[in-house]
Amino acid sequence: MEKQDTRERRAKAVFKEFCAALDEIDWKYEKDESNLTISSGAQGDDLPMKFRIRILVEKEVISFSSWMPFVIPEDKRVDLALAICAANYGLCQGSFDMDLSDGSILFRLTDCYTECEGLSRELYREMVGIATHTIDDYNDKFFAISKGMMTVQEFIKRENS
Repeated sequence: MEKQDTRERRAKAVFKEFCAALDEIDWKYEKDESNLTISSGAQGDDLPMKFRIRILVEKEVISFSSWMPFVIPEDKRVDLALAICAANYGLCQGSFDMDLSDGSILFRLTDCYTECEGLSRELYREMVGIATHTIDDYNDKFFAISKGMMTVQEFIKRENS
């Protein structure tokens, strides 16, 4: 029981500090303290981004997730699966996942805070910055492949250059 109390205390502290980090940069967001969830978004260069940050008490993890605002047509899913593999290979943090059954794409970035009394506010801001930059860098390319405006071969060639 004490371990669970410690996890909950730590998770609430991480949530509070994450919100404080966003407040310091005047980031607009909605918070759900009972579920330790932050919802926000940003306008990218081409497409809007919505994301959710959750503090997972049991896993002692901060989870950043963002669904792409489009779905991949069935006839383009294999191409997108290849593009996502190529993109993920070059990423240092985070990854893209596609559900082959419905064509939805998710970006996910996690950070573990096990046995920490929290991470720095700078790290929280960096997490949001890395995630939004990565999503913005790839969402328009994935969209272009899904609409036939770019081939997967062109995408991979750009990734490898």
